[in-house]
Amino acid sequence: MRVACCAYSYREELQNGSMTLEQFLETIATIGFDAAELTAYYFPTTDRPYLNHIKRRTHELGLTVSGTAVGSDFTQTDADARLAHVRMTQEWIRHSVVLGAPTLRVFAGPIRDGVSAEQAFAWCVECLKQCASVAQQEGVVLVLENHGGLTATAEGTLKLLEAVGSDWLRLNLDFGNFVGDVYRQFELCAPHASATHAKVHFNGSSGRESVDYTRVRSILEAAGYRGYIAMEYEEPEPAPTGVPAFARTLFRVFRG
Repeated sequence: MRVACCAYSYREELQNGSMTLEQFLETIATIGFDAAELTAYYFPTTDRPYLNHIKRRTHELGLTVSGTAVGSDFTQTDADARLAHVRMTQEWIRHSVVLGAPTLRVFAGPIRDGVSAEQAFAWCVECLKQCASVAQQEGVVLVLENHGGLTATAEGTLKLLEAVGSDWLRLNLDFGNFVGDVYRQFELCAPHASATHAKVHFNGSSGRESVDYTRVRSILEAAGYRGYIAMEYEEPEPAPTGVPAFARTLFRVFRG
């Protein structure tokens, strides 16, 4: 399997200006990653010349774009705010086409105080259907991340997929975001995954535990998964040293 690195792994450097998106690409190419997940937050502009520049630079470095990612929130109580996030997501579907990204990561959103889970679910389904329609037209797969709220459990995440009912909405299976019996939940979700996020730890029944990536590989292979393993580094150790160290683990497990 191919191993990618999410731009989010270097969020501190990208946010404080000590690293540009181009330097992020150069850094992960040097480490030995196969691809980059390009998070929307770190683009200084999304005009066509800049997107073309990033696409060209990625190719020059021997990388591919594994996907893009937005921070969508489809459970906001204000209808105009939800519509704004639908339009932002649809815009990024089109940016993904330019960048050559096969997938776009989306979030569902939290269940807010004073809002029933049923209402939040209905809002989210409505928004995801609108986004999936454009995704189908443009040929980009939306990948819904298990990220708390409506997607806190495998069952809740799969319920959303079923309700939307589109082949163009799949899962971004994040190995650090489930709690409790995470490997059972990985097994449930893996057949529906078109992208993944690899983290060092998850919150297990006995506290913070390291993800067993040998076990994860077996689960993914059993499900027929052939996509990227995208590192999303969130540990206390700074990314410049922590990312290469975790990369060695992922390279050993998934390239063996």
